[in-house]
Amino acid sequence: MFSDLEPDTAVMGDELSFVRPGVQRAQLRKMRKGFYPIRDELDLHGMTIADAKQQLAIFLQECLRRRERCVRIIHGKGYHSRDQQPILKGKLNLWLRQCRQVLAFCSAPAIGGGTGALYLLLATR
Repeated sequence: MFSDLEPDTAVMGDELSFVRPGVQRAQLRKMRKGFYPIRDELDLHGMTIADAKQQLAIFLQECLRRRERCVRIIHGKGYHSRDQQPILKGKLNLWLRQCRQVLAFCSAPAIGGGTGALYLLLATR
């Protein structure tokens, strides 16, 4: 489902946001405002990169099978990682962009985990 390509740069701000070409930005705004209920979630806290990648693939396949529209992935803020940097957050940013069934994603609002979690909008067809 994912390739092992690495981004050229790992520089990013606190918030993540992505909309696949052809998807209206209004969809992203609706997701951020809670228009789509969160149907499932995956918590990756404490996982290695390899384990997180595997669990993400399984989770997405299951969500797509069930035709879930919006889900949350909790990656954490990296407070317990070396250099207190969010390693999984950067990996998710790369992996999710490679999955064409992920139409959009954004950092969750504070009530949903803030910059330690992502909301994903999935293709239902």
